Amino acid sequence: MFQKLKGFTRAFWTANIVELLERGAYYGVFIVITLYLSRILGFSDVEAALISGVFSGGLYLLPTFTGALADKIGFKYSLVIAFALLTIGYFGLGILPTILEAIGLVDYSNGIEFTGLLESVQRWAIAPIMLVIMIGGSFIKSVITGTVAKETTEANRAAGFSIFYMMVNIGAFSGKTIVKPLRVAMGDMGLIYLNYFSAGMTLLALIMIIFFYKSAKHQGEGKTLNEIWIALVKVLTNGRLITLILIITGFWMVQHQLYATMPKYVLRMAGEDASPSWYANVNPLTVVLTVTLVTRLMASKTPLFSMTVGMFIMPFSAIAMASGNWFAKGNIDLGFIEMHPIALMMIAGIVLQGLAESFISPRFLQFFSLQAPKGEEAMYLGFSHLHSFISSILGFGLSGYLLDAYCPDPQKFANHEAWQAAAANAHYIWYVFAGIALVSAVSLVVYGKVVRYLDENKAPGLPADAELAREAG
Repeated sequence: MFQKLKGFTRAFWTANIVELLERGAYYGVFIVITLYLSRILGFSDVEAALISGVFSGGLYLLPTFTGALADKIGFKYSLVIAFALLTIGYFGLGILPTILEAIGLVDYSNGIEFTGLLESVQRWAIAPIMLVIMIGGSFIKSVITGTVAKETTEANRAAGFSIFYMMVNIGAFSGKTIVKPLRVAMGDMGLIYLNYFSAGMTLLALIMIIFFYKSAKHQGEGKTLNEIWIALVKVLTNGRLITLILIITGFWMVQHQLYATMPKYVLRMAGEDASPSWYANVNPLTVVLTVTLVTRLMASKTPLFSMTVGMFIMPFSAIAMASGNWFAKGNIDLGFIEMHPIALMMIAGIVLQGLAESFISPRFLQFFSLQAPKGEEAMYLGFSHLHSFISSILGFGLSGYLLDAYCPDPQKFANHEAWQAAAANAHYIWYVFAGIALVSAVSLVVYGKVVRYLDENKAPGLPADAELAREAG
């Protein structure tokens, strides 16, 4: 084991360690980003959701383009730029409330009292700060994965990516875990100081890159931005791929509610003692525990079959999240712990989400590549995450409107009874997402049948993709 680990270069280990730090920084902030925007800066549920959605969407769209830039200027310079921007951005999220308080727009000394912030355009200073984080973060995925690929051989590449995947999940887990202790110790002010934690993590990563990172990846390689734009146009005009992307968008719209809806919903419905950041950790834990078993179980099945199974699990995930409202008031005694029914059923829903992801994610890229023109699979796969860009904007945006309609901010109401009346049907939010998941699942079945029919009925003399269709589903 240790001999295998010794086979990796210093650049490989440096890249993986900074990936762990970056993921910890990102997920610590992102799991509560809508809470930060609403509770600290006074944005409405709708505004907070739209800001978060654009931010998340940009992080999925930009890496293909920043990856091309990284190929031109070199991986080390790209990582220096990335972590410098991230450090500035996270520090900005921390210092912005202090600046707003200093100019008299808000008072954090005794709770949170808005004294002009809600009417001021100055709170929109958050936009350029999040843009800085978005641009910095967009470099990370392409450069780190590129480093892992370049710094490994055929013999140890599988092990290298396994280590990378482990670092991603350890970072995500640790980042989400730190949120609860900060909120317990500092209340909502912990949402501010959390950003300094993230800035410290990315600053440490920046120092490591400067002193320890030396990659075999040289500058001047890779595709031009013009070539990438041409590839994007090709993907957008490919009917099969666009249809597939739109269908899978439904799955990810529901999946994104782990960050968009869940934190506010749980805190409002189950109380401030709830731990949404810890509940969110159930998702990667479930994926890690089930993905190998599911992959083996589905080994003899087509990618489309595996994806369809996962898609039909998703409606039950949303129904489970809604069912917390079906129980009588009061905690449920599990023997080793008592939990609010809202929190308990939210965890059950998150487990089902993770299980669905194990069926879908490992096979999606395989299926996506089979729908690309022969010889252009790699180019097309660069845009395989377009569904996450679309679903971030739509999923977060819809979340904001649904929260405002069915589970509004208690601060808007004169008393608790008035809020209870307004939030009596809060669980309807999850019925909406259950419907989206069900429509997506049925659409995927129809898609598979149509693709197979078209391929099996091509005119003689045309390139036959029937074999690909059979492989795909």
